[in-house]
Amino acid sequence: MLKYQLIHPPLLGALGRCGHGSRILIADANYPHLTGAPAAAERVYLNLAPGLLRVSTVLQVLLDAIPVEAAIVTLNEDNQEPPVVAEYRRMLPAGVSVQGLARFDYYEEVKSPDTCLVIATGEQQLYANILLVVGVITPEGMAKY
Repeated sequence: MLKYQLIHPPLLGALGRCGHGSRILIADANYPHLTGAPAAAERVYLNLAPGLLRVSTVLQVLLDAIPVEAAIVTLNEDNQEPPVVAEYRRMLPAGVSVQGLARFDYYEEVKSPDTCLVIATGEQQLYANILLVVGVITPEGMAKY
């Protein structure tokens, strides 16, 4: 039995195959899940219906399971952070940098070979994607951001 929140077997397996510097995309419902990431990236589809699950819900569970050292978000059409990013900033551990990229630059960033996992959600907010960079856990078992 696991003692943290994450119990989804395919997601646990995919996270176990990621390492320091790997990237994990938690994508909104509008993201091109199949074509917007490297072919080698694993895909986990949690987009059962519009509005189920939200990106922030998945983020909360992942933060309980993995260390995160940085995050990259999609900027809106005015090159501003969408309102949902404020929620992500509150959720991320102190010291985790958050960088914003314009939509097409973001797509190119996600296509990096370091992107090992794409999680599709039913998130309806526009520009709600977040790309996490996996941190490290020290030999003492401490997460290092």
